[in-house]
This record gives sequence, C-alpha cells and structure tokens, in this order.
Amino acid sequence: MLYVNPRATRSPYPADLQDIMSIARAQQSREWLAHWRGLTPGSTPLRALPDLAASLGVGSVLVKDEALRSALGSFKALGAPIALVRLLLREFEGRGFTAKTLLDGAHREVLGGFTAISATDGNHGRALAAAAQSIGCRCVIVLHAHVSQEREQAIAAYGAEIVRIAGNYDASVEEAAALAERHGWHVVSDTSYDGYEAIPRDVMQGYGTVAAEVVETLEGDAGRKDDVCPITHVFLQGGVGGLAAGVVSYLWERWGERRPTFVVVEPAQADCLYQSALAGKVASASGSVDSVMAGLACGETSPLAWRFLASSVDAFMTVSDTQAVEAMQRLARGSERDVPFVAGESGVAGLAGLIEAAATPAVASAIGLTADSRVLLISTEGATAPSVYAELVGETADAVATRQQAWLPR
Repeated sequence: MLYVNPRATRSPYPADLQDIMSIARAQQSREWLAHWRGLTPGSTPLRALPDLAASLGVGSVLVKDEALRSALGSFKALGAPIALVRLLLREFEGRGFTAKTLLDGAHREVLGGFTAISATDGNHGRALAAAAQSIGCRCVIVLHAHVSQEREQAIAAYGAEIVRIAGNYDASVEEAAALAERHGWHVVSDTSYDGYEAIPRDVMQGYGTVAAEVVETLEGDAGRKDDVCPITHVFLQGGVGGLAAGVVSYLWERWGERRPTFVVVEPAQADCLYQSALAGKVASASGSVDSVMAGLACGETSPLAWRFLASSVDAFMTVSDTQAVEAMQRLARGSERDVPFVAGESGVAGLAGLIEAAATPAVASAIGLTADSRVLLISTEGATAPSVYAELVGETADAVATRQQAWLPR
C-alpha cells in the first residue's frame, strides 16, 4: 500500500529542527565513534547494482551495506554508543570524562554502579550491551516474547543482564521505563515518548553517520559540492522512525528544497508511520506488529522522529513479509554485475518497497520513479539471527559472504 503525504514540503531545512539534529552534530558523533574499537574503521561500502536497476527500469540503484559496520552486524552500532556516551558526559559533568576516555574504558571503576537499560527487538540492545561493556557500566536489556533465543544469546554475550516479558515491543518499552524508575537506572532507548527525547535524539544523531558517508562518497574525495542532489529517491526502513529521521534530517539540511524524494517502508502489520501519515499526527500500528522484519515490528511511532518525518517524507509504503524475504534472496543471489549481499530481514524493507513501486505503474507515477531515477537504499543489517537468515534465504550467510568475496575485484 502507498500513501502520498500531502504535508510533504520542498523547503530549506527548518531552523527549529536544526537545533535538534544537524550535520555539525552528526560530524561530532562520527569523530567520537572513531575512538570505539567496536566499529570497523572507515566507511561502509556504497555499492552500485546495475543489473537490479535495469530489471526495475530505473537509472541506478546504490546500496549502503551496514552489515559490515561492525561485528554487531547492523547500523544500530552507531546510535547506542553515542547516546550512552552523551548521557554519561551529562551525568558526570565536571569529572574530566571525554568520549575517547569513556569508550576506552578508562572510568570503569567509577561507572561500575551505573546501569543503562533498554527494550529492544535485538540490534539496539546488542549495540548498547557492547558499548556498556567497553565503557564499563552495567547493562540490562528487556526482551519481549517475539525476540528469538538466538538474538538473546547474542546480546548476553556482551555481558548484559536479560529481562524477559510477555507481550510485544511496546510492552517491553514500558517495562524498561518502569524498571528504571524503580531502581534509579537510566533508559537508553531509540524511541521517544512523553518527557523522554534527549537520548532518542542522540541515538538518531548517531545514525546521521550513514548519510554523511553517503554524501562524502557521492561528492567524491575532492570535496565537490553543488546544488544538484546526485540521488533522486531514498527508500528507508520504518520502525519507530529513528533511522529515517537521522538520514532524512542530514540529506534535507544538505540539499534543502532540492532534497531527494523520501519513501518510508514498513511491514504491513507494523505500520505505525503509515498510520501517522494518514492521521497527520503520531499514531499506532493497525496490525498485529508481528513480522519477520523483527527490527521493524514496532507499534508506536517515536514522537521525536515524527517531527522530522511529517513534512519531509513524500510517501509511506507497506510491504509483506513475503516481499521482504524475496528481497533478501535477490540481494543474496547477486548477478554478473551485482555483488551478492548478506542483508537481514529488516535490512531489505527499502528494496522490497522499491521493487513494489517499480512493478506498479500507479505507484511509480505517484512518487516520480522513472527510467532516470537514481535510488539509494540502506541495507541496515546483516544476518543478525544466522539461523533465521539461512532458513529464509536458503543458504547460510557465510556462503553468501564467500560468494561476495569471490565476486569482488582483487
């Protein structure tokens, strides 16, 4: 399903939003993250897939591969560490802490009694646990009923204490807030709610690193800048809206009214952003919020993220679990000119949306998708649940990675 947003505007990036998230703050986050050994040094690849573009009838398709961001296997490694660092700098102001000394674990003796807690579908909690382990503070992660044992074990491997609850993601968010209130812990969540915006803002600002790297790659090493945006469309995963807000805000500030067309894609049964667009305000999902796209199985829109998306996202789409699996398989196969990709269930929502749009003339027309379109996708995760990946794709992530290495030029 597609909904063209009548509130979307073509205007310079608003000053009130720039006060919350900006290119300058994204750059600071990048500089801080460069000190964390939990990340792979340098930028993640931005790869052209010409055969995919030809099959879809568009000019070009670029995919940013966040599976290679770190051993954590997803873009979430950019948000949780920054949010935790900024929180500790505020809480321990005047103690001489810096982002580098925190991420190096230089203050673990002081921070042993500090507890960070969060709900998660998997990737955010794993990133927070890894950051807490590096810094030397305690971490508690609340998991809901649909989070697999495989993902739980991956989080626990970083030293986090696990709390299991019945219910869905939104119930786990409520439980994390209640535990924090009861014990004096600190919630480090990637979704905002009433009275809780500073930390989700910091998480989203960390995600701006993805957009910054895309811009640098497209503008070239010479630092070429002009007023023509080199991409026409960006298809972004939904969830609570944090990634979309982090990327949209950066690209909107960079190109203003010449920004690309933004399309947000969600699971049909976890369509909180789609429903928010229909209502013109923050709204809840209309379905069961149980999707194979586990990282996008969110029932409540982040109000802070919605402030950035409400007037910038040109269209909202929903896709089925089947479409997501087919997109995973397409990236895994590769082709003569397309490098094979290890892309997880939540990482392919944007591609699933693009395939649907390209195959449906009315949808393509509504969003201006043509043979000249230059499309950006972000593969936000790899095989963060390897057994699930193998079941859905029909081969292991290791097998796909081996074919990728064989395909890449030496």
